[in-house]
Formats: sequence, structure tokens, C-alpha cells
Amino acid sequence: MSQALSNIRRSTAAAAQPAEASGFPAMLEQYKGEIARALPKHINPDRMARIALTAFRMTPKLGECDPRSVFAAVIQSSQLGLEVGLMGEAHLVPFGKQCQLIPGYTGLMKLARNSGLVVDIYAEAVRINDKFALKLGMARDLQHEPLTAPGGFPASDEERGEVVGFYAVGILKDGSKTFVAMSRKEVEKIRDSSKGYQAAKKYNKESPWDTDFSAMGLKTAIRRLCKWLPKSPELATALALDDNAGRQNLNVKDVIDGTFTPVIDEETGEVMEVSDGDKSGNKASSTPAEQKAPSATELGVTAKIVDAMKKTESVEALDEVYLHAEGILSDAELESILPEYRKCKEAILKEKDGLFD
Repeated sequence: MSQALSNIRRSTAAAAQPAEASGFPAMLEQYKGEIARALPKHINPDRMARIALTAFRMTPKLGECDPRSVFAAVIQSSQLGLEVGLMGEAHLVPFGKQCQLIPGYTGLMKLARNSGLVVDIYAEAVRINDKFALKLGMARDLQHEPLTAPGGFPASDEERGEVVGFYAVGILKDGSKTFVAMSRKEVEKIRDSSKGYQAAKKYNKESPWDTDFSAMGLKTAIRRLCKWLPKSPELATALALDDNAGRQNLNVKDVIDGTFTPVIDEETGEVMEVSDGDKSGNKASSTPAEQKAPSATELGVTAKIVDAMKKTESVEALDEVYLHAEGILSDAELESILPEYRKCKEAILKEKDGLFD
């Protein structure tokens, strides 16, 4: 396996430059054997490869991503038992030059069921003309009667009216039930705090919240419900991936070795951050390219980002630091670190050229 990984790294050494669309398909075909050995026994590698290629070709922007990040996302998805693409279990999403693996709400429900501890899990949207009753306290209860058309059949979404909220229900193996209910305003507040949504608005682009608000609302309710459900390692990892959209830093070695794991708060059971195996919450690797980017809550965050950029040893690692900075700094702060970014990039390229003189 180590030899195969070395071959992958050598064959993709040029990925610091914008990857051509053929990069990922070629890698997928060349290393099909390594993929098969990395996957669970019940996953067919040929089917996974076909699904991955379809998803890749349906999103042209993925052709501009580092093919290694697409490759790693596909393997990670397969190890979780989720199919990328039209089924909605997981999605390959371009984020700058990196591909991100984003689980869908159907994927989260699938992983909850696969744990063997959850018999059923589902989410529904409540519309203004439906009947909805919520009771909390010692005897919790939730009742939802969607508006019906003549004959008792479900009415159309247009007849039921606009969405006013969402709820999710989980039924555990022991027969107990739990649920969460969220108003539309509560869901929109979560949407507005999403870095992906903020970035889309900043650059005048459509986000999934704009194109499929109901699906995103259902996913939000499912995610909140998952906090109260027993978690399998696969579900915990999927939640961690979703929490770290835009800064996952998946790499081929971690996903094939199975060392990509989330850090879980032992008291709350919540995902804390993404880690590559160090249960203390620190990254197992101490190389500059893999150091954790600074948090916006830390003092002197701009100076720390500049310091992180100076420690990078490749253009890819430098871009990752800058990409993270875009999500936490203001436009003025980004402008202030841009000269340092250019200086670091020039130094890296100059050193690289010197190695080949």
C-alpha cells in the first residue's frame, strides 16, 4: 500500500497547477486496485468508480480542483458507505482548488440507520396550511397533519402554502422516540451563519439554500436530531465533514489508511473538529503544510495567518491557509495580507525552480 501511495504522489506532483479535467478520471482508472482494497467489502469498486465519474462530469468546476482531493473525497465517501451524486447521499463540491465531500440529509439518515441503534429516522417540512401541534415538558408530543386534497390525498405544495418550519424524528432500537422541531426563522439563522452561504452571497452566486431551501431545512433538522442519537464512527465522521466544509483537507493517505477521524466531545457527544487520528485534538502531523489554520476567535488572528503562510512549503499549502483566511477575515484584512501571500508564493516558486537548475 505504501508503494501505491508513493506512485499516486509522484503521478500527481504537477497538481499545484490547475488540474485538467482528465486528471481525475485517469487517476480513478489507474488506481482502481488501491481503491478496491480501501473500500468496505459490500461496496463494488466498479460501481463506485462509475458513480464518481458521473458526479465529476456533471460538475465542470471539479475539473479545476486538485485531482488528489477529488480522489480522496470519493474514497472517503465509499468508506462511509455513501454514494456521491444524484441519489443525494453525498456530494462532491468544488471549493477553490480543493474538492469537499458534503453529506446530504439522506446520507445522514442512512448512516444513522446503518448503526443498528436507530430503527427509523425521517424529517418533514411543515407548511402554513398544515395542522401542527408541539407539546414539550414531561410528556413530549408532536402532531403533524398535512393539508389534504379531495378524497383524502395529499395536497400540493402550492395548496399547503409556504414552509414555516421543519422537524425530524428518530426511533431507537429499544422503541423510544425523540424529535426536534425548528421554525423557519431558526433555520434561516443557521443558514445565515453558514460560511458557504456567506461566500455565495459575497460573490453573487447561488447556493443550495437558494435552489433547494426545503432540502437544506430538512438536513438542518436531521443534523440537530443527530446530536441526540447514538453515533456510529461513520455518522460522526460524516457530521465532521459537514461541519468542516471548505477546510476538510482530506488527503489520499489518511482516507486509505482510515486515519481520518473526528474529535468528539466525550460529555456532549458533539463533533469538535476534524483530526487525522490524534485523539487529543491536535493534528498528528507537525509538518507546516498540515498545521491547523488559526481560529478567528484568537487574538492577533491576522498576524497568525501571516505566520502560518510563512511556514508553508508548497503553493498548495499556502493556498489552503489563504482559503481558510477568506472565510474568517474581512475584506480589508484580506487586502492587508495579500502582499505577504504574494511574497510567500514567489519565494516558494523561486526555491522550487532552484531545485531543478
